[in-house]
Amino acid sequence: MTDPQVGILMMCMFIFIIFLGFPIAFTLIALAVFFGYYAMGDNIFQLLVQRAFGVMSNDVLIAVPLFLFMGYMVERSNILDRLFHSLQVSAKHVPASLAVATLATCALFATATGIVGAVVTLMGLLAFPAMLKAGYDTKLSAGVVAAGGCLGILIPPSIMLILYGAMASVSVVRLYAGAFLPGFLLAGLYMVYVIGRSMLNPKLAPKLPKEQTDIPMRQIAILLATSFFPLAFLILAVLSAILFGLATPNEAAAFGAFGSILLAIGYRQFSLQRLKEAVFLTARTAAMVCWLFVGSWSFSSVFSYLGGQAVVENFILGLNMTPVTFMLLTQFIIFLLGWPLEWTEIIIIFVPIFLPLLHHFNIDPVFFGIIVALNIQTSFLTPPMAMACYYLKGVAPKHVMLNQIFAGALPFLFMVFVSMFLVYVFPQIAMWLPDLIYH
Repeated sequence: MTDPQVGILMMCMFIFIIFLGFPIAFTLIALAVFFGYYAMGDNIFQLLVQRAFGVMSNDVLIAVPLFLFMGYMVERSNILDRLFHSLQVSAKHVPASLAVATLATCALFATATGIVGAVVTLMGLLAFPAMLKAGYDTKLSAGVVAAGGCLGILIPPSIMLILYGAMASVSVVRLYAGAFLPGFLLAGLYMVYVIGRSMLNPKLAPKLPKEQTDIPMRQIAILLATSFFPLAFLILAVLSAILFGLATPNEAAAFGAFGSILLAIGYRQFSLQRLKEAVFLTARTAAMVCWLFVGSWSFSSVFSYLGGQAVVENFILGLNMTPVTFMLLTQFIIFLLGWPLEWTEIIIIFVPIFLPLLHHFNIDPVFFGIIVALNIQTSFLTPPMAMACYYLKGVAPKHVMLNQIFAGALPFLFMVFVSMFLVYVFPQIAMWLPDLIYH
């Protein structure tokens, strides 16, 4: 068996083992050591140490635990119910106002936290019962919560874009600028769909009773000033500092982490216990990400050393594809990988296989990253492994069936495909802002 064949065997074994349910990071490290020892002897252990040190000293990754801490502190500030209520009464004249308010809350809160499970769970406890109580269609309500909770993967400051930037060696700042408009385009498509459905069939989203919406404008302004604007100001301050070059992503993340503490203090929700919980959750998640990086970089190094990467590249180049067919193929593969895998494994393990080919097809890695970030939304919404649907099912009333949640998520999945099509056909949606700011 030749070395390239051993490399392909290595990749096939990895796919087989993760389907058995073994931990991804340690599977990668174990396979890297096993096949690396076959290929390079004792040098594999030195490579593993170098990769671990490289991850720990990577400046780009410093922003990950800081943004995670910001998200966990905001989550524990208990401002979600106030935020949802203020946006609900502000949108009282809009059709399907509860659903629109839910999507707006998800977009803002997901932007602040970037943690899909937390956002879907919290909105499932707060907004989902409120919509059901108001007589909203179960499928529509479930789709709104499941799809809205995933927006933090795409809208900056996204952890996913930081990881992609580290893998592709591209500017996180440009990625943030590029993801801004596509992220709000997707959120806007969700809202257009919900409003359109409710206008065609008002029974899906009945109007709220007058006593729930008959609130003076002055009180609405106070609600917005005390719930919406503080969080929005924190997010905009962090993003503006990054986009306009006032601070590096690491510095802006540190500012955001400090701002989240001030926000918790301002809402009188700060305590040493909550701080301890946020630090623990941040350390746990950041450690998972770092071990994934160590494993994936060690795995990819051995895979390339054996010649597996060259086999994949030669096979794809031998198909004589156009840039359009290459993009379709890669996005279809990523879409399929989203069924059994989480986004972290897709970004860290499989996307790097395609990155060396971007230059051949004259595709900007920033543009490719934005398309991938849009595509990753599907991994949370596509049955049978739609994690956002399972998160929602875990907190939904018992009479709500998982099949109803799946059915509600499918139209929003179609909106993701529409947004990907629009961004690909009109690439300036993604590239206009980074080209304008960093020309």
